[in-house]
Amino acid sequence: MNFFEQILSISESLLWAMASIALIIITAAVIYYFLKKRWQAQTEMHFHLQLSLLALIFVSGLAAIMVLPISETLKGQLLGLIGILLSAAIALSSTTFIGNILAGVMLKVVDNLHIGSFVMIQEMTGRISEMGLLHIEIQTEDRDLITIPNLSAATQAVKVARSSGTIVSAEVSLGYDISRQKVTSLLQAAANNTGLEDGFVQVRELGDFSITYRVAGLLKDLSGLLSARSQLREAILDSLHQAKIEIVSPNFMNTRAIDSQKQVIPVYSKTIKEDNTATKPEELIFDKADSAASVTKLKKMIEAIESEINTKNAETPALSEHQLNQLNTRKEKLLNALKTAEQEHKLAENED
Repeated sequence: MNFFEQILSISESLLWAMASIALIIITAAVIYYFLKKRWQAQTEMHFHLQLSLLALIFVSGLAAIMVLPISETLKGQLLGLIGILLSAAIALSSTTFIGNILAGVMLKVVDNLHIGSFVMIQEMTGRISEMGLLHIEIQTEDRDLITIPNLSAATQAVKVARSSGTIVSAEVSLGYDISRQKVTSLLQAAANNTGLEDGFVQVRELGDFSITYRVAGLLKDLSGLLSARSQLREAILDSLHQAKIEIVSPNFMNTRAIDSQKQVIPVYSKTIKEDNTATKPEELIFDKADSAASVTKLKKMIEAIESEINTKNAETPALSEHQLNQLNTRKEKLLNALKTAEQEHKLAENED
């Protein structure tokens, strides 16, 4: 083979390799484009989109090495080097990029955190508004958005309010001169007036000057968690004051001179009515988390209807035409609601 034939052969190999690499890049870009178009509007699928992009980059890199016009020995060495580097990166980067990715995968496998869940991480309380490949976004009680690395959520204790309900409680200190039975009855009444189920009262501490009581109950509707905490304290104030029980420190007389017969209780007014039509604070505070949770809930409901249709059709006898129409009508309504919810969530994200 003369010099020109060698040059021609090398050129053909290079052109073939370049064309193959270009085809690999185009294929990966097309796959990512369709995945992004399908999942971009779905908040809970951002994690899958990011993970798919990472997998596409890795697979494309391996495929590019395989089509390079080099010897098989050199290809094996390059692949072995990539394996060593990948192993070293996983071992040495547990607290950085790869560590957050692995922690994100672990959180998905554990399946304890979901969009819309009430959580407490690192003394920060709020609702999860987004879960990504590298981080968790929490909307706090101040309506702010806080980003927490997945690694922090995976290595620290995370308090998650159960979807079936959580305990709402409040504490109050009262003097030893007040009957415990009377206080227990009044505090239980306050819990019942708040709408809490299975209310109970505990004596938490016998202090030098006062007794610390804890009143609590089960709240099943987590959408009103913040309001329920405030309403419980309001009910405690009203219940104790209406029973002519002072909520003051035993040292009150030493720091402020008043008539020994005078009770420090505000005058209760039956003519003043509270405005119960005002906007709930949760609607203002957790707007993004609410919209994300609504999207997720509607999708699960649609999947449940589709599963019911498929299951019933496989049974004998199958669904009647009337039953099928009812299910399809419910599905259509949910699809319309989902479209509206996705638009609202997109607007909330655009504001950020």
